[in-house]
Amino acid sequence: MNTVDAKRVLETALICAQQALSLRDLRVLFDDAVGADTIKQLLEDLQLQWAQSGVELVQVASGWRFQSRPAMREYLDRLHPEKPPRYSRAVLETLAIIAYRQPVTRGDIEDVRGVTVNSLIVKQLEDRGWIEVIGHRETVGRPALFATTRQFLDDLGLQSLDQLPELDLPGAVNVLDSLEPQGAVAAGEQPEFSEFQPSANLVFVNPML
Repeated sequence: MNTVDAKRVLETALICAQQALSLRDLRVLFDDAVGADTIKQLLEDLQLQWAQSGVELVQVASGWRFQSRPAMREYLDRLHPEKPPRYSRAVLETLAIIAYRQPVTRGDIEDVRGVTVNSLIVKQLEDRGWIEVIGHRETVGRPALFATTRQFLDDLGLQSLDQLPELDLPGAVNVLDSLEPQGAVAAGEQPEFSEFQPSANLVFVNPML
């Protein structure tokens, strides 16, 4: 298969995919006959090819995907004007602590926030797919250790935690509001903005949650 055909196969698969595709997924397209380095080069070529389009090819934690550019969000929102999820300040504080200090226990979070962590907050973040239990601390009671997921990074359009903005103050909160949206909708999906909203659309409500 020549380069043009291989690039066309990659482009088609990524546009039609319902989620990001890893390099392993993409190699399957060619029955492993095309190496990872070659696929990476073809992906970079596709990025340049789509550079002037309203859609861009990006790499996130789970792999590669096509998505609309942030500048297009204003127009796409008109098609689906549903309100984005509303998260309380307590939820965002908890998520920020986990993101920057992981792995952490509920006790660690409570030490930073100075208040008891409501179980509903943890459940909300788990249900959203942003945090998960990755183990237990070997201490009295063996408390669960929480960390963020690939879904968390994907929803923020990030490849790794290293791309989170730096904190000026230890234990600072509201850091998620400083992230810029990384595109509205992945290609191949119906735009459900109530389910895919980067941090710029997180809203503080009911701080007593």
